[in-house]
Amino acid sequence: MSKILKSTHEGTLPIGNTVLSVAVLENEQRIINQAAIFRAFGRPVRGSRDRGDQNSPKLPGLVDANNLKPFISSELRDVIKPVTYLDKNGKVSAGYDSSILALLCEVYLDAMKAKRPDGKSVLLTSQIQNAQMAEDLSRVLMRVSLVALIDEVTGYQDVRMKNALEKILNDMLLEKAKKYKVTYPLELYKEWFRLNGWEWKEENAQKRPGVIGTWTNEYIYGRMAPKLLEHLEERNPKNEKGYREHKHFQFLTDEIGEPKLREFFGGHLALARANTAWRKYISMVNRAYPNFEGQSSLDLRGDED
Repeated sequence: MSKILKSTHEGTLPIGNTVLSVAVLENEQRIINQAAIFRAFGRPVRGSRDRGDQNSPKLPGLVDANNLKPFISSELRDVIKPVTYLDKNGKVSAGYDSSILALLCEVYLDAMKAKRPDGKSVLLTSQIQNAQMAEDLSRVLMRVSLVALIDEVTGYQDVRMKNALEKILNDMLLEKAKKYKVTYPLELYKEWFRLNGWEWKEENAQKRPGVIGTWTNEYIYGRMAPKLLEHLEERNPKNEKGYREHKHFQFLTDEIGEPKLREFFGGHLALARANTAWRKYISMVNRAYPNFEGQSSLDLRGDED
């Protein structure tokens, strides 16, 4: 027997002329309460006349009439099995995957356009109201993302953003530093020297002004992904002498982190070569790679100002 999933977030979603009871389950599936689906079409909740079989679950009572079956898509058949879950009060509830609403509307809209051989509508008189409601709901659904609306009214959007951020960081970061290898292209640092009117010397390949590290953090690591720099500094803290044991790039994954870093270096290098002044270059960087707080970047120049 499969485990009954629990609801982690719940809410009510006004849509069209009805209000849907919605939930997000612990597996992140978005659910519309079974009774709410029927209310959306102005119908009482009832079972299906179609018993179905093991390979074809029974159809919801809304679309189990014989004249509607030719319009049932494979996508709808994939989601017609009700999902049983525990609501936040521990009560057993039933619902459907949120995608079912738009798919049910399609059934009625397709049937409404179809004609019988005698030229009359395929729809029964008793189904016309359902078709009209499906048309109204479809207009609303065309303007909104149902998943986003459910996440908003249940409060799940904050969790979704947190999960998305965690996935980005997990894809880009390693827990432990990997073996050192030269990753930074010196061409970018040479361009930074040029834009500030500094002379480039051979020793600058290994020893550079401290402000170069500040700029690297601000304009590269700070723009690659939300919270990336913060997590890099946690993994690679300064010692009591103020030095880091590793280079930040040693914590970037080979599959995603390093390619993203090379992408940023390439973009910065192109912008640097296209400019003759540092401030103009930084202005273009802020447009091309804005920070994730939406704030204006500091013009992190050195003492030369």
